[in-house]
Amino acid sequence: MSIRIDRIVTRGGDGGQTSLGDGTRVDKSSARIEALGAVDEANATIGVLRLHLSPTSPDEACLARMQSLLFDIGGMLCVPENGTPDTEALIDGFQGGDEAVAFIEEATERLRVRQEPLRSFVLPAGSAGAAHAHLARTVVRRAERRVVALRQEDTVSPSLLRCLNRLSDYLFVLARHLNDDGRGDVLWQPNKGP
Repeated sequence: MSIRIDRIVTRGGDGGQTSLGDGTRVDKSSARIEALGAVDEANATIGVLRLHLSPTSPDEACLARMQSLLFDIGGMLCVPENGTPDTEALIDGFQGGDEAVAFIEEATERLRVRQEPLRSFVLPAGSAGAAHAHLARTVVRRAERRVVALRQEDTVSPSLLRCLNRLSDYLFVLARHLNDDGRGDVLWQPNKGP
């Protein structure tokens, strides 16, 4: 697929509206645009997270694929009828939502088996990479909530929600991996606040 963008400044959104992929104009505060924006934020935070991984790391390649998946999810959300449950095309190498979910689950398990079981809640801290993985996890969770809110107004493929849910799980396990497979995790200490 070839995409060509000749103009960035269009002035089309100056009045608080934007166009969906099918040309429909909607308010920028609509649930669909909120979901699209949250997915875009999730993608951007994963881009920052990738700075903390070696270019040869299997997780760097995994995150690159997940960024493309998030872009595909945004594309599906951008055209309302493309996000319906009968849609089987989460493109970019996945045949459908089930295949994308399986890919994320396999990536999660590959890391999880190397880690000691959790015995406490983990704070979003530790190494810089782990902290960015936790940040990405929370932004993906927000995207998931925004897609759930959209689903209350319109039809959304369950595959989109499953992908977002599994991606946040992967990012949690990746954060532990980046904290020496959990040995460097910063654990919650109850009643140890200021």
